[in-house]
This record gives sequence, C-alpha cells and structure tokens, in this order.
Amino acid sequence: MTEEFDFIIVGAGTAGCVLANRLTENGKYSVLLLEAGGSDLSIWIQMPIGYGRTFFDRRINWMYDTEPVEALGGRRSYWPRGKVIGGSGSINAMVYVRGQPHDFDDWKALGNVGWGWDDVLPYFKKSEDFDWHSAHHGRGGPQHVTDISPYVHPVCHSFVETAQALGFAASSDFNGARPEGVGYYQINTRGGWRASTANAFLHPARKRKSLALQTHAHAQRILFDGNRAVGVAYLHKGMLCEAKARREVIVSGGAINSPQLLMLSGIGDAGQLQKSGIAPVVDAKAVGRNLQDHIAVSYFYKVRTATLNDVLHPLFGKIRAGLRYMADRAGPLSLSVNQSGGFVRSDQTKAHPNLQLYFSPVSYTKTPLSERKLLNPDPFSAFLLSHNPCRPTSRGHIELASADPRDYPVIHPNYLATQEDIDDVLAGNRLLRELVRTRPLADIITEELIPGAEVVGDDALLSDFRARADTVYHPTSTCMMGSDPTASVVDARLKVHRTEGLRVIDASVFPNITSGNTNAPTVMVAEKGAAMVLEDAK
Repeated sequence: MTEEFDFIIVGAGTAGCVLANRLTENGKYSVLLLEAGGSDLSIWIQMPIGYGRTFFDRRINWMYDTEPVEALGGRRSYWPRGKVIGGSGSINAMVYVRGQPHDFDDWKALGNVGWGWDDVLPYFKKSEDFDWHSAHHGRGGPQHVTDISPYVHPVCHSFVETAQALGFAASSDFNGARPEGVGYYQINTRGGWRASTANAFLHPARKRKSLALQTHAHAQRILFDGNRAVGVAYLHKGMLCEAKARREVIVSGGAINSPQLLMLSGIGDAGQLQKSGIAPVVDAKAVGRNLQDHIAVSYFYKVRTATLNDVLHPLFGKIRAGLRYMADRAGPLSLSVNQSGGFVRSDQTKAHPNLQLYFSPVSYTKTPLSERKLLNPDPFSAFLLSHNPCRPTSRGHIELASADPRDYPVIHPNYLATQEDIDDVLAGNRLLRELVRTRPLADIITEELIPGAEVVGDDALLSDFRARADTVYHPTSTCMMGSDPTASVVDARLKVHRTEGLRVIDASVFPNITSGNTNAPTVMVAEKGAAMVLEDAK
C-alpha cells in the first residue's frame, strides 16, 4: 500500500511536531508525519513532574544504553529518549534555555551562513509565548514559557544568595539580556500542564486535512531514485508500508535515530555500510560522528531545613500534592525539580561561561539508576547540587549494530577524552565544594552524603566524577551542519550533502552543542528549517 504526499517527516519528536505544524499552515502542501511510538495522552506525560515515572517506561521511551565508557571506569550510560508523540520533549524536565549567544556565533564562524545569534533569535521568538514581552522574548507563539521564580521551593533562594556571595552575577532571565549568572530556570508549561511541541504545535494542527499522522510507524529506510529521496519504507502493525514524497523527505529522529536511519538507507561510511550488508547510496563518513553530550555529577547534602523530600516522600504528602494539582494545577507537581542554577565562568580567564549549575531541592540517593525503578525522593531533608561543562570538546560516535532497523544502534559517548573537559570537571568539582562552604548554604547543611567529606583533593574528586557522573540527556551533532561534505552531513539549509530531496532537521545538525539544555535550540532549528523548506518549495 503506497500513499503520496508533498513532504514526509520521520519522527514526531520536538522538531517533527514543529515542522508538521509549519509545513501545513498555509494549506498548500500535504504532509505525512511518521512516529515510531504512540500517543502522548498520559497523565504521567502531561503532568510536569511525571517524568520521574516516564524515565524508565519502555512503552514511551527507547531506553538506550551506551557502550562501556573508558573514562567512566567502563560503566555504560543510560540514555532515555522519547518514543512517543512529542519525543524527548514529552519526557524531559522542561527547562527552557536557548544557550549563550556566542554558541550560535560559533556556528556561523564554522561556515554556516545564517546561523549566527542575530540570525536565529527571530526563530526563537517566533515559537515562544513568554509570560512577559520584551525585545528579547517572543509573545503569542505556540509554545508557552513559564517564569517559575515566584513558585520555586524556598531553599532555592539559599543557593542563589550563596552564589552571589561568591561574586557570581545574578541573572533574572537566562533567556534575556544577561544570560550569564545564577538564578531560576524557566520551563515549558502552560496552566500547570507540560507545554511540549506536541501540545503546542502538533495537536492544534491535527485537524488540518493536509496533515496525516501515523503512529507506531517504525521507519525502516529512505527510498531513493538515484541520489534523490523519493519516499520512506516503514513498519506498521507488522506490515511493511511505503509512502512517496513528491518534494522532500525530512528526517527528524534526533541525535540517535536520525543517523541510524541515514545509515540504514545507504548514507554513511561506505566501507562500514558494506560490512553490514547495506549498499551505499552516498559515501558520507561524517554520519554518526561528532557526537556531543553534556555530562554532570551531583553532590548530595542533608540539611536542617525542609526540602521537596519532605513534601513528596511521605504518602500523605504525595496525596496532598496530588489533590492540590487536581484542584488548580499548582504546587510541586506543576514544576520541574530543576528549579535554580546558572551559567558561570570557573575563573575570569574564560571568555564565556564554561559551567552550568543545577540546584534541585530534592534528592534520590536510594534509587540507583541501575535498578530502573520509579524515582522516589529520600525520606529526609536534602538537596542536589550539580555541574556540567557547557561546551565539552570530546567527540563520540554512533554506528549500526546491524542492518536490522529493530537493532539499537551502538553509542560511543567518548566522555572526558580531552584535557580541556577534564579541567572543566575539576573546576566544577572545586566550585561545588566552595559553594557549600559559603553562607547561607553552609548554615543549613548538616552533612555531605555523597561523595562525602572524606573525598578531598582533585584526584579523589575526579575519581568520584568518573565513578558517578552521567549524561544530562543532551546528545547532539551526529548529522552535523557544515560546508565541507567530507566533514559534515548537512549544509546550512539542512540538506544532506550530495543528495536531493532529503534534509535532516533536529538536534543532530548542531555544529556544536549549546551551553545549556538543548530542547529550546531544537525548536529554533525546526522553526528555521521549516522556513527554509517553504522558501525552497515556492
């Protein structure tokens, strides 16, 4: 059974939902949106703090594991990725951070014309509906951004005051005129519900006759006529189906699934493809390379004041929070646990912020990730303090396990492969310890639970980082944008080099990872990518 559309989008994740809306907005073009997962209509997805339950739910989560990482003592890293409408934006912590302006100027400096900060800011603003309007923010766009500073747990104020006491500037808005400094995160919620791109972009567009959504449709390969993409083969209810694209196929599977699909379709390192029994269409050695990710460590502190543990650990507390949420969509269940933090320089020789900080008024020391159980707060008052390097220089890669689309790809993060990354980790470790020795945080801490006061010195703290650090769930750059077809996958218009009718539009095209959470810049890439597709379709 074969159907024909103007555009086929593979992946109804963060980027795919934006594209589906924008490409059907004018009513001129028909679009098929394919999603390997199913519906996002679940209370655990729509309730903001419900991601503690979806974190290990295989029904809506690919639940990837990386290969053993040498720099982490041979440990594997668990990478949750959304397998559901809305993609990872349906199971993430909803933090809305664009990144630092220099991140995008660096993209442009690498030869990607039209991707500097001044070029991309209008596309950020186009998608946004902030709680307030200014020259730095969008108002009236599809995706709401909530200022949670009036609602954060009171213990978060101690962190911000402590960081200021150490000389770090206060930032009232990480997406405003002063993105550097410490303050409170903004999140994608609207009226107490998750404001994913599925809710903001896709669901309002589903009533359009020009949009067809097929869920539980696992893309097997892109169909080619020569080097022109002409359709997609996908598995649905045990049947192999084909859909044809009159204009373009757009791959929006994210940093893991997009390079996997390209390689399954013959776009990749020709020698490696042939070893897997795949006939090469284009010899593109950069596919799956340049993998970048943020890696963080958390320090756990027991305190003499109340935290979210006191609210959300007891059964009665859970019931009370649930009743509050049902009554007015407010309270702790309407927020993320990542409530405050910031972007700072470990020393003034740094040209830009090199560390991201997270302060969470909750802890989960009794739930090891290896057990893969529901995340449940500890039965005592405690908080987490975390850091990660903003712009890691280590590069990993993704490769096929086999030619079978059902086999998960092989993920090599290659964390801490450069001395620069190790130096940033050491600086971050020192900073966390300096913060907790400083008032007012020092006044409320009774004990460092993890790593423990006995772990001192750079060598010991680096060993602790290697033993406990893990991903912040921000993989990017595996279909990197660039002007050199031998070193990148797509050009500045997101077209796959040496092909026709094929683009990649998602976080995999980032030339470099941004300084912060990656969902907001992925929405921007999709907004700008959709505009390019429509321009070229005229």
